[in-house]
Amino acid sequence: MKRRYPQIMYTDSVKQTQSTTGRDAGEKMEGMDWPDARISDREAEFIAARDSFYMATVGDTRWPYVQYRGGPTGFLKVLDESTLAYADFRGNLQYISTGNLSQDDRVALFLMDYPNKKRLKIAARTEVFDIGDRPDLGQQLVVPGYKAKIERAFGVPRRGLRLELSAAHHSPTHRVGVGTDCTGLRDSDHGAET
Repeated sequence: MKRRYPQIMYTDSVKQTQSTTGRDAGEKMEGMDWPDARISDREAEFIAARDSFYMATVGDTRWPYVQYRGGPTGFLKVLDESTLAYADFRGNLQYISTGNLSQDDRVALFLMDYPNKKRLKIAARTEVFDIGDRPDLGQQLVVPGYKAKIERAFGVPRRGLRLELSAAHHSPTHRVGVGTDCTGLRDSDHGAET
């Protein structure tokens, strides 16, 4: 079974754009013999070493929404060779990602190792579980010593996992923007045309 990541990401419009620039990465990627959609030991090790990732969802307006997800190292868990899950700790109480996922279960996860300039991109379908309904899952996601309250669990099951671990060109070797003063930023795009 081939991974579907290239087929999902390298659409006809992407290939057309690549052809106008003299690039044909999409066709090369589709022709490669990708392993099946299981999490390799290398990918599991990469995931276990992360203390954050970015998750994109799409809302009813069809606009994408990207959320930073952070926690202690290893809070994104590899439950088995084709299932990921993480605890959703109480945060800003906006519930945008959770609301978006109630209508469209597709997510894109982006995990970055800034010092080593490596990234893991995951396209998947996800499920959201109330911890009260799945105490067994909640127990698997507890991080010893971390006191944050778990509200729900996000699970990325076998049926939707697509992965690509690759080098990140032109990336900084550290996180940028931590502690940045954002006072001057405007919140004026809420009325943008859809």
